[in-house]
Amino acid sequence: MRISRAIILFAAVIATLSACSSGDEKTDNVAKPSSQAPSPSAAPSSSPAPTGGAGAKEPCALLPAEAVGKAVSIQGVTSAPGPVQDNAANGGKAKSCVYSAAGKQIGALAVTRFEGNKIKPAEMVAALKKAKQNAKDVAGVGEGAIYYTDENKTATLAAAELVDNVPVLVNYTGPAKMTQDMMTPLVKTAVDAN
Repeated sequence: MRISRAIILFAAVIATLSACSSGDEKTDNVAKPSSQAPSPSAAPSSSPAPTGGAGAKEPCALLPAEAVGKAVSIQGVTSAPGPVQDNAANGGKAKSCVYSAAGKQIGALAVTRFEGNKIKPAEMVAALKKAKQNAKDVAGVGEGAIYYTDENKTATLAAAELVDNVPVLVNYTGPAKMTQDMMTPLVKTAVDAN
């Protein structure tokens, strides 16, 4: 359950931060404390139907359950489509895949496409680094990537790239015991398949 909440919180952070970098006159959002709720028009909304631009692949197709199982040394890992988050304010459309073993969630992959938003991968990574003080750069994944742990006891590795000239953020979130070395091949596999 923590992992699903972490994915939703991550999507909200990205939605807010990328809106700041979209060229709109919303740069004042960066200075607002994180305890302030975003305006209803900027809040992500859940949608039962998958969305995404042309050529967008489903997250479960980008990262096989077997790869996750190998990374965490657990057999019998399964995957299923997770929540979809859309943000009309910045064009962010996030799809996710939830990985489970023995009836418990062990991680999730989220892929967020920013259709119509001209944010650059470096700007996405910089915004995340600003929001996550303990973020560390990760080399060799996408056009920029970071790894961090948060107060919800989760770890995340996020990579930014351009796919068919559309900014895309790919992130894997799992328990805090997942190290950067465990997550890097997972996100790299998803980024390379995207």
